Amino acid sequence: MGLIAFLKTQFIVHLLIGFVFVVSGFIINFIQLCTLILWPINKQFYRRVNCRLSYSLWSQLVMLLEWWSGTECTLFSDQATVDKFGKEHVIIILNHNFEIDFLCGWTMTERFGVLGSSKVLAKKELLYVPLIGWTWYFLEIVFCKRKWEEDRDKVVEGLKRLSDYPEYMWFLLYCEGTRFTETKHRISMEVAESKGLPKLKYHLLPRTKGFTTAVQCLRGTVSAVYDVTLNFRGNKNPSLLGILYGKKYKADMCVRRFPLEDIPLDEKEAAKWLHKLYQEKDALQEKYNQEGTFPGEQIKPRRRPWTLLNFLFWATIVLSPLFKFGFGIFASGSPLLILSFMGFVGAASFGVRRLIGVTEIEKGSSYGNQEFKKKE
Repeated sequence: MGLIAFLKTQFIVHLLIGFVFVVSGFIINFIQLCTLILWPINKQFYRRVNCRLSYSLWSQLVMLLEWWSGTECTLFSDQATVDKFGKEHVIIILNHNFEIDFLCGWTMTERFGVLGSSKVLAKKELLYVPLIGWTWYFLEIVFCKRKWEEDRDKVVEGLKRLSDYPEYMWFLLYCEGTRFTETKHRISMEVAESKGLPKLKYHLLPRTKGFTTAVQCLRGTVSAVYDVTLNFRGNKNPSLLGILYGKKYKADMCVRRFPLEDIPLDEKEAAKWLHKLYQEKDALQEKYNQEGTFPGEQIKPRRRPWTLLNFLFWATIVLSPLFKFGFGIFASGSPLLILSFMGFVGAASFGVRRLIGVTEIEKGSSYGNQEFKKKE
């Protein structure tokens, strides 16, 4: 095992990486708070500034995927579609099967220059998660309780507010509403059977309200819908902890572009279109499981150096005073100071582990276990 490979497995290294992310995140959140004074003066300037501040935080996670673990991401599409990436407002539909599916999406947004301006329809619980939810708040992310009667007005208002967004944005929708588990899939297919809908093998029944509302509210802003179907070679099921340990994965993403004018204006017809799309996604996953590949031309966008340089910048800013402080503590020989410092390290470790836990499937929400039995 080489030195670099050895360091990737060491807890203290993971702790330092997490410390850089957390401390830089709080600094970025504080700067974002200060930028609120810009909103009434120049809303578009406020948005551009926060896109870059958000990039500075999220790109640290992308760095872990691209540079630390060396995970490869291959697109299966056509060159004409790829040529439009980062040059138009779009809605992204992504399957929700893996702990790091969001990270694979982020690495593509980074390579095409829209990481800082990427959006998502997120569950409201995430708003209260330090760093993640706070950064999203300043980015005007649309949050929902996943109870449509309560969400409708707020979601519509949030989507319409994005109609004049100055940076090209990719708006992510997890139409399944929650991560795939066998229990949720079984209940979901019971609902499909009761509604006379075709059963899906690799996906949950899509929730149509969020999709149809997003399409209606963003017409005139969004140019297309990108359907993205993600899988990993070797039947791997990667995790953020695995990425932190330097495990390398190979992600394949099948991307299909649908011009927004091809999606029906009528809400019921748009819902049917979405159900049909998920049947096609299921067929793509079946093909991948049988042949180990998606249809289409294989394209590997190059990783950019900015995520690595950004992390090195923050590591220098954050770790230099930490090392100086830690050396002074141990040099003092004071048991109280040393114990206090170790307690601080332990608390930091706990905080980092809790943030990682947000992505773990087994610690995901129970949404979908019972809610599928209710009507949308």
